[in-house]
Amino acid sequence: MDERMQRYVDMGIALGVNVGGKIVGAILVWVIGRMFIRGVLSLMQRSAALKKLDVTLAHYLESATSVLLNVLLVIAVLSVFGVETTTFASLLAAVGIAVGMAWSGLLSNLAAGIFMILLRPFKVGDYVTAGGVTGTVHSIGLFASTLDTPDNVRTIVGNSKIFSETIQNFSTNPFRRVDCTAQLAHGADHEAAIARLRAHLALIPNVVKEPAPSVEILDFNLAGPVLAVRPFCHTDHYWDVYFATTKIIREELGKLGLPIPGQQLHIQQLAATPPLRNGIAEAHPAA
Repeated sequence: MDERMQRYVDMGIALGVNVGGKIVGAILVWVIGRMFIRGVLSLMQRSAALKKLDVTLAHYLESATSVLLNVLLVIAVLSVFGVETTTFASLLAAVGIAVGMAWSGLLSNLAAGIFMILLRPFKVGDYVTAGGVTGTVHSIGLFASTLDTPDNVRTIVGNSKIFSETIQNFSTNPFRRVDCTAQLAHGADHEAAIARLRAHLALIPNVVKEPAPSVEILDFNLAGPVLAVRPFCHTDHYWDVYFATTKIIREELGKLGLPIPGQQLHIQQLAATPPLRNGIAEAHPAA
């Protein structure tokens, strides 16, 4: 009985020494690993190369490095206890592939953002149409750009969508054309209307002198000729000039006393064809 008990005691001591050794080893691996991870992250934070990068990208790289090193540390600790790590390595590889596929859109946004920063199709403050959104550029990020729409709604658009579609920059050129129309009646004196509008368009604030405002007959419809009224201005003053132009059209054409436009139709009724009898038109007796 004593020998059996002694054998159990020896087995317990051996097991305790084995497990205790593994626990101590795992603790040492964990402590040393954490010190190593902190050292790597500290070097990255002091790195001159990372300081030159965008703050968002630098934080992203630090976070990704921290996660990767901590996962490797956990696998190392498990290996101290004799846990088979090949399964974890395969699982980690599968997770990496899944994450890479899920982040493919983000990577495309990142690539597009880098090209946008290099090619500079627009800058902060420009009024653009990009990615189907029209507004003033608030910021250009590595993954997305922010625009403020004319109704003051902040809109975030992915850089890949912006870069893959047509970009219209209204602020690049020194001026743009304001398109308005004026409807005249058939009997209106279009020469007088054109001369009066040209003279008053030049007086609108922020309308450029060159090119000079243009007023020409654009089209004809049932009401009469349609005038194309086109002053030119910088995009920052587009809507001010647009509304001032429509006001001038209303007021100045009214002062000329021109007839009010109205759609006119001329209907001509033809005489009815006499009915046929045996293939011969029946003659109507004279009245």
